[in-house]
This record gives sequence, structure tokens and C-alpha cells, in this order.
Amino acid sequence: MSERPIAAIVLAAGKGTRMKSSLHKVLHAVAGRPMIEHLLASVDDLAPARIVTVCGEAREQLHAQLAGRTDFAVQEPQLGTGHAVQQAEEGLEGFEGDVLVLYGDVPFVKAATMRAMVERLRAADAPAAVVLGFEPEDPLRYGRVIAQQGRILKMVEYKDATEEERACTLCNSGLLAARSEDLFALLSRVKNENAQEEYYLPDIVNIAIADGRNCAVVACDNADEVAGINSRAELAAAEAQWQACRREEVMAEGVTLRAPETVFFSWDTELAADVVVEPNVVFGPGVTVASAAVIKAFSHLEGASVGEDVEVGPYARLRPGAKLEKGSKVGNFVEIKKATLGEGAKANHLTYLGDATVGAGANIGAGTITCNYDGYFKHQTVIGPRAFIGSNSALIAPVNIGADAIVAAGSAVSRDVADGELRMVRAEQLVKPGWADRFHDAMKKKKAEKKG
Repeated sequence: MSERPIAAIVLAAGKGTRMKSSLHKVLHAVAGRPMIEHLLASVDDLAPARIVTVCGEAREQLHAQLAGRTDFAVQEPQLGTGHAVQQAEEGLEGFEGDVLVLYGDVPFVKAATMRAMVERLRAADAPAAVVLGFEPEDPLRYGRVIAQQGRILKMVEYKDATEEERACTLCNSGLLAARSEDLFALLSRVKNENAQEEYYLPDIVNIAIADGRNCAVVACDNADEVAGINSRAELAAAEAQWQACRREEVMAEGVTLRAPETVFFSWDTELAADVVVEPNVVFGPGVTVASAAVIKAFSHLEGASVGEDVEVGPYARLRPGAKLEKGSKVGNFVEIKKATLGEGAKANHLTYLGDATVGAGANIGAGTITCNYDGYFKHQTVIGPRAFIGSNSALIAPVNIGADAIVAAGSAVSRDVADGELRMVRAEQLVKPGWADRFHDAMKKKKAEKKG
């Protein structure tokens, strides 16, 4: 890429009525990330000098999400895509460079595709505009790009196309690149002489061609890359598309997925080679898994760090702040939140560990809980190396259990336990010989009398 700066205009003023949601359309999430954030991540790879987001209704939501990362322009009323781009002119005042026009509800455009558009714009024949084309399975509803050897002859809407033009399968994605000095000058000449009385961005291509200037098309390899999201059904389709692609990627990187179609990733999930993921596992945001770890079936992980050779699940839940160090094990129906399980430590069954540090080699018995919340504040539990916590124990924080200490099963521990100490906190057992037999006899007699 040359030294000429790049700017991006992101169109996000659509009302999103088909979503039927109070949430702005481009803030609906795919893989746990607002769709506009997917797009901006690709834009960021081009190191843009400026980004202007054109918004309309519910713009306060966009301001809250994107504050400090983009300038904003308002399109009100909304009079077409050309009119939307015009609203960014003030935000790009003084900018001399190349401009990409993108759509907030078309989130999967790759940085490489954007770069290809800009590089074509900078080619020796200096096109006035570069259009991103694609070839969908069903091209009927799309405008056509009539081109020869990459040079655009005409842009035409489907309803206005001849039969010969409709036979062309190269369609207009709506994405465009132009030099700043050309973009707004051409837009100023666009008319709204159409059924909707709107100003359409693709018209600048036909205006430039009529001036005798060259315009070019770059085709993307996959039509899914430029798929727009306008409804809940399309959002679900986009999620399925993203998940399918990510599954293929992680398997190509050396991860085993036992039943790929049942595993769901977040946009930032990181799995090392030789990780094994069993069926029906969900990764929320912020999860990293190191080599040779096994994530067993029906587990849910979010905001967690899983070390080498760690075993998780089945039916385990790792919440934000969970850190499992090398060789540790979390078994079925165990929940861990903001807690570290040291190297080789185990919590195999029916346990809750919150706001805790568990030392290396410690063993946490079934039914153990750290009582970390007093109704107002959270408190820490520290369990030393090689400590043994018996089943059905309650560790009432703040509390420290020393190295090699043993907490007897059924204990409720509210004071620190020293290294190597045994702590047993149980009520004295009351024994009444024959009481149960007498009780049963009396109740059976009473039941019989009632029936009689």
C-alpha cells in the first residue's frame, strides 16, 4: 500500500425495522460480538486515518458502543445511500486520500478484500471508483455490474436491466472505493429521479463513465462475505455461517472437534493445537485453551483460561476469571468463577469455587462450596497446596486453609486452618436406639386407623 491515507465511511443509519428490536441493528451480535465490531476489526487492519459512521435513529447506542474510535455523522431524513455518504463529507473535511464506503450490517468483509479495492483504485489507469462485485447463487434481486476485463461499462438495477444484462451474474455489493476528491464531487451530481426519489451511491459510477472516466470492479471470492443482515432469520444464518467457518479453521489448526456442528465459539476463542472438544460445548467471550486440554461434553466456558493437559467437564461451567493451571481437573457439575485452580489440583464433582485460590495438588471434595458473598461484599478463600477438602464442606470466606491441611467432610469452616492441621466442624451426633422402629410402628398404626 502507498503512503496515501485511507478513510472509511460506515453506513449505519438504517432503521432496522425487520429486526423488530429496540437494539440498533448493527449492535446485534454474531459470535458474541456486535456485527459492526466485526467490520471495524477488518477496517482497523488497514490503519485508517479516519472513520466516519453515518447513523440515524438510536444513534446514542452507537455513540456508546463506538465512542472514541469513530467520528459520527447523522442522516436525517434518510434519502438513499448516496445521500448517506454525503453526510460524511463534513467529517472528512480536509482529508486527502482514499475512501472506502462500507455497511455496518455487512460485517464479514475481509481486510484483504478492502485492501484489494484500494490497491485497484491506486492502479496506473486511475479509476474514478472501484466497486466490489460478487456472484450470488440467486442474483435476481441484485443490481448488475456490466463489465469487460474488470472495467465497468454500466451499473444497472435489476428492474431496469435488459434480458441480456440480467444474464450477467456479477452483482453489486454496494461497497465502493474512491478518492476523496472524486467521491463527493460525483455525489453532488447524483439525482433522485427514480421511483423512491432517493440518491443512490452506484450512480456515481455511471456519472464518471459518462464523463469518459474509467471505473473498475473487484470481485470477492465468496458471496457470504458481502451478505447483509436485516432480520432475525438473517442474523441466525450469519451466526451459522460464522460458526461453520470457525470450526473448519480450528480443525485445520490441529484441534479435534468430536461433533463439530454442536460446538459454538465466540469471536475471540483461542484454542491451541491438540485440544480436544467433545460434543455440545459453548465458548463465550474471552476463553483461551492451551495444548492437550480436553473440554468434555455439555460444558460452558466464558472469560476463562485453561492450561495444558487440563480436563474440564462434562457439564462444567467456567465463568469469567476462572484460571485452570497445568494438569488440573474440573469435573461434572462444577462451577468456577474468578478463581484459580493450581497445577494438578482437582475439583471433580458438584462444587462451587468463587473468589478463590486453590494451591497445586489440592483436592476439593464433592459438594464443597466457597461462601464468598455476605450479601454486601465478596471475600477470598485461599486453599494451600496439597490440602484436602472433604465432601459437603462450606468454606466461609474470608478464610485460609493451610498447605497439607485436611478439612473433614461436612465441615463449615469460618476460621483459618493452619498448615498440616485437621479441622472438623460438626454438631455432636445424637443417637436414640430403637426410635425409628417405634416411629414407624406408630405411624403405620395411625394410618391403618384412619383407613378404617
